[in-house]
Amino acid sequence: MPFLDVFYIIPIGIVLEMSPVAIGIIAFLGNFIMVLVFAMFFRQISEWRNKRREKKGKSKPSKRETRARYIWEKYGLPVFALLSPSLLGTDIAALTALLLGSSKVRVITWMGISLILWSFLMTVGSVYGLQYITWI
Repeated sequence: MPFLDVFYIIPIGIVLEMSPVAIGIIAFLGNFIMVLVFAMFFRQISEWRNKRREKKGKSKPSKRETRARYIWEKYGLPVFALLSPSLLGTDIAALTALLLGSSKVRVITWMGISLILWSFLMTVGSVYGLQYITWI
C-alpha cells in the first residue's frame, strides 16, 4: 500500500493539522501491518509472482530488483532495511528482503526498527520543517 507510506502520510497529516503523535503512530502501524502480511503470506505471494513473471515472459530482474540486490549484497539486511523505505517503499522492501532469502523474523525485526526510525524522523521533520513554508 504505497499510499500509506510514512513519506506521504505523515507530511499530509501534519499539513492537515492532525496530531503529530497520532499520525506518526498511524503511519507506522499502516506500514508495519503490510510487512507482517507479506511475511505471513510470503510463500503464496512468491508463487503468484513467479507464475505472473513466466506468463509475461520476463526473465531479467527489473531495475528496482537490481538496485535492491546490489544494496543487499554489499551491506546486508540491516542497511537494506534502513535505506529501502526511501528507495523502494516499505512493502516492496519487505517482499524483496524475503525474496533475497532472509528469515521472516529478521525481516520483521529490521523493518520494524527502520519504520520506527523513519516515522520519528518524518514526524519531527514535518512538524518543524513545514512551519517554515508559507502556503499561498
